[in-house]
Amino acid sequence: MAHIDLPDLPGIRGLMAFSPETAGPLNELAEILLRDNANSLTRGERELIATYVSALNDCFFCSNVHGAMAGHYLQCDMEGIDRIKGDFASADIPAKLKSLLRIAGSVQKGGKYVTISQITDARTLGATDREIHDTVLIAAAFCMFNRYVDGLGTQAPPDRQYYINRASQRAAEGYLDFELYKYK
Repeated sequence: MAHIDLPDLPGIRGLMAFSPETAGPLNELAEILLRDNANSLTRGERELIATYVSALNDCFFCSNVHGAMAGHYLQCDMEGIDRIKGDFASADIPAKLKSLLRIAGSVQKGGKYVTISQITDARTLGATDREIHDTVLIAAAFCMFNRYVDGLGTQAPPDRQYYINRASQRAAEGYLDFELYKYK
């Protein structure tokens, strides 16, 4: 049960319906970070960064929403996403993405945990300054999103199929349609 009186919508959706004035800017941030076409990281890679940070933060709702999105874009099932979250170092993903996930994991602990050697490693593996910047910003933003969702005790459907079923629709619509979240 949520800590405040929220509309009967899961996770961040209930919070956005409760506070539509903050829903717009938060969704705009998610849209830019996760879907902007100017980014050289794929949408799947960016969703995977969000998923990994959400898993480290033990945010069931965000980890599963964005895990399903990553799976949709990367054409990978949730078990594959779970394996990547559990041990990305041995996963069959590009070395550059592994280096960015290391950076994201450090940001999750605290910004000062990011090291020069992590940045150098990412650059050596082909990461651009924009990709490093966006990795840090995605990780930092998802720490905020995760704490927002869990800090207010929002509900999260326990059946992971719920998230998988919504992934293709969310991929098609994006994150900007916060009108969907307004309480009616």
